[in-house]
Amino acid sequence: MLNLTTTGTDPKKIDFSKLPHVPSQHSILSDVRDKGGTWVHQHAYLAYYDGRYWAMWSDGPGVPHSGVSPAAHRNRVPGHDRPGTRNSYATSVDGVHWSKPADLTGPPRTEGFGWIARGLWVRDGDLLALSTHFNAPGYSGAGLSLEAFRWDKDSSKWQDHGTVLDDSMNNFPPKKLPNGEWMMTRRDHKRQVSVMVGGVDGFDQWAVHPLASYDGKGRPEEPYWYTLPDGKNIVGLIRDNGNSKRMLRTFSTDNGKSWTRIARTNFPDATSKFFALRTSRGYHVLVSNANPKARDPLTLAISADGLVYTHLFNLVGGRHVDYPHMIEHDGHLLVAFSGAKQTMEVVKISLDDIDALVAD
Repeated sequence: MLNLTTTGTDPKKIDFSKLPHVPSQHSILSDVRDKGGTWVHQHAYLAYYDGRYWAMWSDGPGVPHSGVSPAAHRNRVPGHDRPGTRNSYATSVDGVHWSKPADLTGPPRTEGFGWIARGLWVRDGDLLALSTHFNAPGYSGAGLSLEAFRWDKDSSKWQDHGTVLDDSMNNFPPKKLPNGEWMMTRRDHKRQVSVMVGGVDGFDQWAVHPLASYDGKGRPEEPYWYTLPDGKNIVGLIRDNGNSKRMLRTFSTDNGKSWTRIARTNFPDATSKFFALRTSRGYHVLVSNANPKARDPLTLAISADGLVYTHLFNLVGGRHVDYPHMIEHDGHLLVAFSGAKQTMEVVKISLDDIDALVAD
């Protein structure tokens, strides 16, 4: 999966301090670093809808570290995924200047629960915000459900739209399969990994197919998938919580109904969330924490075929940055991420600048 033009297939040869930097415009949507670890932002998601960029994220209580000063928490991740967590959102016309953050979900429906942001889905002309209602802290236990909120243009407010699937937490919003159905990856309250296929007849109509088992022999987490350039075959990438510090990979040739045996790749990973897409210019981009030693920097990898990544660049770093999401619109990539789980940030990147870096 990794064969860089500079250092080849050995990830240990990568000097992350010397990666070429990707030019970008940087925006901070929300910043709670002055709260001394008592508040967190994480789980960034983006979409483009109705002439605007939209961002959503998890926004809730944090737990400061004992013996750590409030100032020292500015680049140190507090405890998170706590009861009372909500989702917030902001919008932008240009992807650089953003509106003031506002509440999306409201408070959790049950005492001791929270809302975890799960993505923005444009379906049949509607913008749906997906959020999982979870039994905090953590995501195990009864009561897990994936819920949808619909943006109502008349009232300019988010409205409760209903349950997408019970006992479910997706990783990213649905994308279209080659056969026209929607698919997204899913975890249940026991952390077993599967895919949800459907979403055509209704936003709540899905068939579930197993993808991987989370047990003592394997710890697959936060899976993601995309269709290869042939328009038929699908590759699945998976974070390995087994501490291999490498990405895992699997394939499907039947629109997600079955998957090949999971294999460990040579692509390095800090054991963090990642995202990939195929650009309008044909190549794939993968944003991740490729440095296996830390979630620093956030990197951008390039692949011509979606299988082997040959270029690796620095997006942002010098601090803890993680959990990215990415979209393409109007000749640019927008990448949203969190800083030490206390900021919500976006960088806007010209595809022309990426082309120039790859050509060097």
